Amino acid sequence: MSILIDHTTKILVQGITGDKGSFHAREMIDYGSRVVAGVTPGKGGRTLHGVPVFDTVKQAVRETGAEASITFVAPPFAADAIMEAADAGIRLICSITDGIPAQDMMRVKRYLRRYPRERRSMLVGPNCAGIISPGRAMLGIMPGHIYLRGNIGVISRSGTLGYEAASQMKAVGLGISTSVGIGGDPINGSSFLDHLALFEEDPETDAVLMIGEIGGPQEAEASAWIKANMRKPVVGFVAGLTAPKGRRMGHAGAIISAAGDSAAEKAEIMRSYGLTVAPSPGEFGTTMAHVMATHRRAA
Repeated sequence: MSILIDHTTKILVQGITGDKGSFHAREMIDYGSRVVAGVTPGKGGRTLHGVPVFDTVKQAVRETGAEASITFVAPPFAADAIMEAADAGIRLICSITDGIPAQDMMRVKRYLRRYPRERRSMLVGPNCAGIISPGRAMLGIMPGHIYLRGNIGVISRSGTLGYEAASQMKAVGLGISTSVGIGGDPINGSSFLDHLALFEEDPETDAVLMIGEIGGPQEAEASAWIKANMRKPVVGFVAGLTAPKGRRMGHAGAIISAAGDSAAEKAEIMRSYGLTVAPSPGEFGTTMAHVMATHRRAA
């Protein structure tokens, strides 16, 4: 099995008729994902790439049974698109959009919490690469051909470092069970902890690579949880070793604002909780191969 998505997942694309939505919907379909519907207000009734387009998410869910959504919606309207999907009963929402205002994301977080836990949507992103379970389904914008199917889980705040990890592990003969890009924004829908718990319960995931960034407490909290709760080995990495304190680096989440926010501090925290830390982005594959070999000998 894989976490979050597989070949049976019925996918809805919000913003499917836009340039980016259309392009990536085609990519997901070509990969083998089960894209059953698209939504663009005012353009319902047409088809695109053989997929019916609806005016609202509720109509799409009612007609197709869609259960996961990916949003290609401009920043000013992205929060409304996420909340519309949640209101329609979509259980997994992946928001690719970069630049959603932080105040809008605060409103989205409050909105999602109005639902009881058993009915609450999981939001992945925003400002993320999405999710891929190689050989099964893709709900994102990653280059699918670099992912080899296997038993390593990947969770990354950085989309491109997630791609790099997949490529390196493929080069050393290690494949991916599922790769999740949680996004780098300071207010995101789901955290390392949410996905680590899923990987720990997934029988086809034997180890996890967790790629963090400067800024925020997520990596430290996740490392403490790993020590207390995970039996599977975890390799960590934190991007931004040379980032200067107080300067925004690339996007809103990547900023060192307090003690414990820098890459070096986070890496040391990871080590203190027993994680193996990859020395550089060029050593994801070799570090994971070493950890897996050591784990097999110990078993």
